[in-house]
Amino acid sequence: MTKGNLAIVLHAHLPYVRSEEPGSLEEDWFFQALVECYLPLLETLEEASKAKNQTPKVTIGLSPTLLSLLEDDLLKNRFEEWVAIRLDVLNTLETNCTAAVVHLEDHFKRQLESWKRCKGDLIGKFNQLQTSEVIDILTCAATHGYLPLLRENPETVRAQLKTAVREHQRLFVKAPLGIWLPECAYYEGLDELMAEAGLRYAVLDGHGLLNADPRPRYGLYAPICTKRGVAFFGRDSESTLPVWSARDGYPGNPNYREFHRDLGWDLSIENLKKIGINEKRPLGIKLFKITSQTTSLANKEEYDSHAAEESIKKDAENYLKERKKQLVNLCNSMQIEPLLIAPFDAELFGHWWFEGPKFLSNIFIKSKNEGINLITLKEALQSTSKIQLCNPSPSSWGQGGFHNYWLDKSNAWIVHEWSKAGREMVSICSKGLIDESNIKIIRQAGRELLLSQSSDWSFILKAGTTTELARERINLHLKRFWMLINAIKDNKLINQRTLKAIEKEDCIFPLVSPIDWKKKI
Repeated sequence: MTKGNLAIVLHAHLPYVRSEEPGSLEEDWFFQALVECYLPLLETLEEASKAKNQTPKVTIGLSPTLLSLLEDDLLKNRFEEWVAIRLDVLNTLETNCTAAVVHLEDHFKRQLESWKRCKGDLIGKFNQLQTSEVIDILTCAATHGYLPLLRENPETVRAQLKTAVREHQRLFVKAPLGIWLPECAYYEGLDELMAEAGLRYAVLDGHGLLNADPRPRYGLYAPICTKRGVAFFGRDSESTLPVWSARDGYPGNPNYREFHRDLGWDLSIENLKKIGINEKRPLGIKLFKITSQTTSLANKEEYDSHAAEESIKKDAENYLKERKKQLVNLCNSMQIEPLLIAPFDAELFGHWWFEGPKFLSNIFIKSKNEGINLITLKEALQSTSKIQLCNPSPSSWGQGGFHNYWLDKSNAWIVHEWSKAGREMVSICSKGLIDESNIKIIRQAGRELLLSQSSDWSFILKAGTTTELARERINLHLKRFWMLINAIKDNKLINQRTLKAIEKEDCIFPLVSPIDWKKKI
């Protein structure tokens, strides 16, 4: 019998892409994630929890911005029509990919039925799975702010953490104990602010543990704890790379669905306009398989769901056999049961890798046969009698464990803007300049500051994708922040229509508190 545990940790996150206008690119991001990732993941977890021979266990982080989108009635009311448009396109499509069209139609219809059964209450479904101890739900920083770059004003880091905890408790009743730190980024002293917010554990990149002081006796294969009572788990690259890598890992299997070949790129502008889209962009309609790494997009072959199913089974079996080998080898050199931490972006499962949810389903089915115990991070801590005291090393999810992806020539200019705005927010909240008439204004200013700090926009600027959108978002939130702050500083009346319009558009974090930005005396 294998002695050891495997903790699969998923990080579900989208930036705040709420849009008042239907049919926007931002709306597509959310709805594609719903139909390809979040709904299929919930279905997978629910089915596994009902099966007699399975004990599914997953730790999943749900970011506050994603939760705000899942809760939003405006977006909920548009989802069914969004799916209906895709089904209409498939019904009228002239193509030779008949089997792939039928398979995708079935997928859309299945997710739509799942949505209707729960009346769009995905938060409720996640909560039920947590109550039944199938999942352990983590929070994240409020807007996925890259915390090491906000540390100049510690109060802004505190606001990111406390706003997140407050929002999580509002939606799930219980306050979270664990957090997915944005980009798994850590800096010295962050554990103090985490402990202040009631957060007790998180995942770090492997560098955070391997370079800890003192060096952990068991490396990545056991949690460590700081003197402030915050535990950290380290990412195991051997457990993640086979699933993560599209080039060398399972997602690159020739039978799996090709992500980049989307009907939105193939259709003419005239045909796109007929469904209300005025530009070339992905529709979430993909009918081709990878075929091979060298095959051009134009020459990809039709997706065969049956061949993909067979590949999923083989890949899941291979993954578990390799983890078993790891655990057996580790048991020979450890005095405690080893723990493998396998963290991933949740969107990998279903969005980037269409077969991902079924891969997880096979993991749940076959793990017992390999003697591998699936466990949540919370359970791992509860079953650990002694934890080594260590100070984690500053690190991040980025290449080499450094912060340079979010501090690049393409995006470094933002850090100065964050610092300047954060300093002003802290000053106003600390000097007692907020009277009753200004409380709505300062709370909205807090929302705008938090939204401007989203690391997603920095990432996009570095990646060079939708850079114009990213720059617009940052500048919009900062512009609104300074307009609101200057109205308070200069004791000027603000146009109530303007304030209501901003509150309507950026209607996030109803419990945001200016106290979080107040300096400690």
